[in-house]
Amino acid sequence: MADKIAFDTDRGEGGETHQHVPAKGPHEGMDHLTTNQGIRVSDNQNSLRSGARGPTLLEDFVLREKIFHFDHERIPERIVHARGSAAHGYFESYESLSEITKADLFQRKGEKTPVFVRFSTVAGGAGSVDTPRDVRGFAVKFYTKEGNWDLVGNNIPIFFIQDAIKFPDLVHAVKMEADRAYPQAGSAHDTFWDWASLMPETTHMLMWAMSDRAIPRSLRMMQGFGIHTFRLVNEAGQSSFVKFHWRPKLGTQSTLWDEALKLQAADNDYHRRDLYEAIAAGNFPEWELGLQVFDEKFAESLPYDVLDPTKIIPEEILPLKMVGRLVLDRNPDNFFAETEQVAYCPANIVPGVDFTNDPLLQGRLFSYLDTQKSRLGTANFHQLPINAPKCPVMNFQRDGQMQMNVPTGRANYEPNSLSAHGEPGGPRECPVTGFRTFEKPAGTAEQGDKLRVRAELFADHYSQARLFWTSQTSSEQSHIASAFVFELSKVGLEQVPPRMVGNLLNVDQQLAERVAAGLGIALPNKNAPARAPIDLDPSPALSIQKNMKETLEGRKIGILIAEGTDAKVLASLIKDVTGAGATPFVVAPKIGKTGLSNGKGMKADGQLLGSPSQLFDAVAVILSAEGCRQLLQDGAALQWIMDAFGHLKAITHTAEALPLLQKAGVEPDDGVTSPGNDFLKAAAKRFFDREPKLRMLA
Repeated sequence: MADKIAFDTDRGEGGETHQHVPAKGPHEGMDHLTTNQGIRVSDNQNSLRSGARGPTLLEDFVLREKIFHFDHERIPERIVHARGSAAHGYFESYESLSEITKADLFQRKGEKTPVFVRFSTVAGGAGSVDTPRDVRGFAVKFYTKEGNWDLVGNNIPIFFIQDAIKFPDLVHAVKMEADRAYPQAGSAHDTFWDWASLMPETTHMLMWAMSDRAIPRSLRMMQGFGIHTFRLVNEAGQSSFVKFHWRPKLGTQSTLWDEALKLQAADNDYHRRDLYEAIAAGNFPEWELGLQVFDEKFAESLPYDVLDPTKIIPEEILPLKMVGRLVLDRNPDNFFAETEQVAYCPANIVPGVDFTNDPLLQGRLFSYLDTQKSRLGTANFHQLPINAPKCPVMNFQRDGQMQMNVPTGRANYEPNSLSAHGEPGGPRECPVTGFRTFEKPAGTAEQGDKLRVRAELFADHYSQARLFWTSQTSSEQSHIASAFVFELSKVGLEQVPPRMVGNLLNVDQQLAERVAAGLGIALPNKNAPARAPIDLDPSPALSIQKNMKETLEGRKIGILIAEGTDAKVLASLIKDVTGAGATPFVVAPKIGKTGLSNGKGMKADGQLLGSPSQLFDAVAVILSAEGCRQLLQDGAALQWIMDAFGHLKAITHTAEALPLLQKAGVEPDDGVTSPGNDFLKAAAKRFFDREPKLRMLA
């Protein structure tokens, strides 16, 4: 805490400043400001000068250190996933999984393991916005008793590419264009779609990226996936394949595209603020960990390769087994020290978890150490508090830049015989308890010569893209088609949109026709697939709308009031909303107190111009006749209601507010109600049936 000492100043005849320093020292109980060397600072307001108007002196070590540190306090941002938000919490195991894994955190029911979870966008820089159409990172660091396990994934269960050698090309293509450095944080531009249209293996991922999965309502309402097929190994050395899934307690929820665009204008930190405020309020975000566990025989029975990161195993074929819950209950104390300096690495695993030959995973195992060294400047980044394991660390790795430990003794190598002479010999390997890589038995599907080839089934780039499309509702399909139209409309290279539509013909004829019509181009010929796609049964689990969790828990309800608002109706609504687990947020034309019908005033949580309806999951318009007359002349109030209706949100209103709703173009439907239980039921869902009446979709 800085010393808060007031300095009175006046001007002498020559213009010099005379300081009247309090006679007494710092207030008792307050920490004293020091340099990084611990030297107490007497004056943190003025540089050391040769006279009142003379030059600054080089001997001012306080100034030198302060400016020096400031000049170097920024580190390189992540190449991808630069913009992130994070929180501390724990993982609690539901039951022992000793039959399938020896990983310590899965051995005991109720076992709690500390975690640090970071969510992120992929394409944008650290200073970009929270709500673009983009993949979201979902990285979990488990601080287990056997060391750190990093499960580093996304909110989409697959990826754009099958082989890590294409990752630099993907990132170069989707990032800002090399000659003009824009656009920021978006894929709607030439280079990305030029590259993607030439890479059929991206098609399945593009379906997900153009869906509402890429514009989530909240980080708390977002699924997470490990993406790759991993292995679990039990104490007997038996191996199972596994895919990891995180499922949000509040259900999966998205925004509409127009809503996401307006959220960028309303609040660049919308997701970050939402996560931080929920935790601060005690509404701890929670996910369940689901496993898809299967063996070699099951893997070989599938018409696709489980080592292909562009493929999923539908839940209808292999249901999830829920094995624990993830709870985030503490915000970081310092964003830079924790959220920015946390270093995830897929190679960080614990005994009982192992890798497969997924070629994208194998490349990630190689890459992450390099990028952490580049960002954090030292091979000792693992010693930073946020990265340090919570179990003992003992080895012979020494020195290096920013070494924060002080190893003692001569033993910095092994084997050694120093202990025979009374000196500490240091730690030793343990074949019994140490990590052992799974020894793949001969004849398995992963075995083979080392060649620059891909497995035959990797060539099927369209079957699962078609599966994703057929699993969506008609509304979701409209959103996907419209997203393709929007993104490709930003492409100036004439050859790219027809090429992309030619790829989409392998997914679905209607989808391709809708995109071509939306772009105003002729339907091109179908691009010949490397392997003919097959029809797979739809997977309802892939649809957000089919799995909508009708709840108000964790949601935010905007309540518009004005002078004369009925105090009883307002109080009842706030009670109902709070009782349903939602957070009421009162909006008024002015931030100061608004007079209610009972003669009392209420201070609004937000001012109308600064609190657009995009910030809320449902809205209420609680006005008196006089308040309605005033707001009929307020363009912001009309826009507030128009957007809420256009973004398919439930709207409740008093009878006196009806003229304002009518002027805003609100048409009666099941989502427009009077205050009460009907509103609570309506607010728990989104009114997708309303959408075709409001906007033209592809």
